[in-house]
Amino acid sequence: MKTSYHSVHEPRCMVCKKHCKAFESLREHLIGPLAKGVCSAIFSKWGCQLCLTLFDSPASLDDHGETCRLSAPAPMGTSEVPFVDSHIDILDSSDENDADWCPRAIAMDCEMVGGGSDGSLELCGRVCLVDEDENLIFHTYVKPQIPVTNYRYDITGLTEERLRDGMPLKEVREKVLQILYNGESIGKARLDGGKARLLVGHDLAHDFDCLGMDYPCHMIRDTAKYRPLAKTNLASHSLNYDIQTGVHDPYEDCVSVMRLYKRIRGQSHEDEGYGKLIPSDSIVGMCDSWRSKELDNLTPDELYAISRPNYRCWCLDLKPKSVEA
Repeated sequence: MKTSYHSVHEPRCMVCKKHCKAFESLREHLIGPLAKGVCSAIFSKWGCQLCLTLFDSPASLDDHGETCRLSAPAPMGTSEVPFVDSHIDILDSSDENDADWCPRAIAMDCEMVGGGSDGSLELCGRVCLVDEDENLIFHTYVKPQIPVTNYRYDITGLTEERLRDGMPLKEVREKVLQILYNGESIGKARLDGGKARLLVGHDLAHDFDCLGMDYPCHMIRDTAKYRPLAKTNLASHSLNYDIQTGVHDPYEDCVSVMRLYKRIRGQSHEDEGYGKLIPSDSIVGMCDSWRSKELDNLTPDELYAISRPNYRCWCLDLKPKSVEA
């Protein structure tokens, strides 16, 4: 008889204890068109359809609903706040040498306009950064490096007049990195983490490309790449409102992605003490190199070592350095 190994960080039905690879799979299990009967019946009475948590009574569910169902943030618009640059020292007063210190997070969103003959070249037109408390800490329009051939007005709301006096891209990039690294040298922050902030966003690779920057992978929290959020609608399923239904507002997007990150980060999980996780390419390589018969001969511990998830659960972001060490 073979044993199936699952991560304690995988979404799990609180009724039948079934493990799911993603929250969307768990949602289908509980409230989908082919939901499991018993689980669906119990969850319909005592479960939150946003965070998929099960409570011990309808009263507890009602109390929870007041904090779980959030109102959409007010859009910034394109004219109210042309430029914001909050002082970096207000972002975090924690001492990085404190054993109980945990890195704070910053959400970022960029809006792109089109360049090139067909308007398909992505050019950064607007950048917004928000802290964990939903405070706007940096916002600017970006001066195009090459002529814009498509402002994508229906999506971005941006015009030639708005970008004409924007900040040069190089200065924008330097400011963003200064905020993320909290004024430290990039070399020191990359080496030991230092006071660098966690960067939260949705499909951040596009933002990095248009800004011409990168950031350490272990400091990125991308809702488009986090496995338990696969196929999850960014806001409507998890935050009770829709975003990006008209003109994209970067402040609204930053707040929404930060709320989603904090909701996932705040989940309670058992501590399994994984140690270092195996890189995904290593797992693929090992599985490709072994025949089925060889896999059958592996011990349960060996199977567990190559089947455990290759992602770091976001709930660990709240653990102080002294606990993770």
